[in-house]
Amino acid sequence: MDVLRRDGEALGRAAERAGPDAPVPTCPGWQVRDLLAHVGGVHRWAAALVATQRPEPFGADEEKRFFAAPADDTLLGWFREGHRDLVRTLTDAEPTIHCWTFLTAPSPLAFWARRQAHETAIHRADAEAAGASIPDWEPAFAADGIDELLHGFLARRPGRITADPAVTLSLAADDVDAAWTVHLAPAGLRVVPGDHPATLRLTGPATDLYRLLWNRAGTERLTVDGDPGVLDTWRRRATVNWT
Repeated sequence: MDVLRRDGEALGRAAERAGPDAPVPTCPGWQVRDLLAHVGGVHRWAAALVATQRPEPFGADEEKRFFAAPADDTLLGWFREGHRDLVRTLTDAEPTIHCWTFLTAPSPLAFWARRQAHETAIHRADAEAAGASIPDWEPAFAADGIDELLHGFLARRPGRITADPAVTLSLAADDVDAAWTVHLAPAGLRVVPGDHPATLRLTGPATDLYRLLWNRAGTERLTVDGDPGVLDTWRRRATVNWT
């Protein structure tokens, strides 16, 4: 919960420095106001699911109320209020609550705490990018975010992440014991643990691998060995959308 709290507060500070009109280079077409509206809505949506122990997702019309962001003069305060409420809701929730989730986890509460921590962290990176700064996280947290992306989000639809001819992407963190080898083939995505021979091998801090896999960074702070064209395939195919 501490990471969620810190990153939400850091997101707010970065957004305040940049201003609502600033473009968000990591989210083409967005300005900071769009980022705040999105994250503020997601926080309210997640908090409502946990607080009400809702057993199924909200419908499209119901979701709209969470994303009804105010005008610029109160937008930052609205975002901060939603973030504080999310942290409070997750902190106060009983460990045994039951509610809707969409990835495998030890419990619904564990799922939402993890998911919102990484949601907020990645969007903190977006807010920082609007001011040309780069966030860092503890290596273990960044490695967990890579696990969530590869074994959670992308594993839901492995058949859509394809490459023909097949390529492999090896990722090895140099500041924590964590490595992954990603196979992209005509049949889809497959991930195996460990640093194995690959078409492209990337090594470096877990935080930089985390940002890269979420398409929030390039390879500037990583060691690159192999065909960098593999990243073009990754960026085209490995995307996470609200729907």
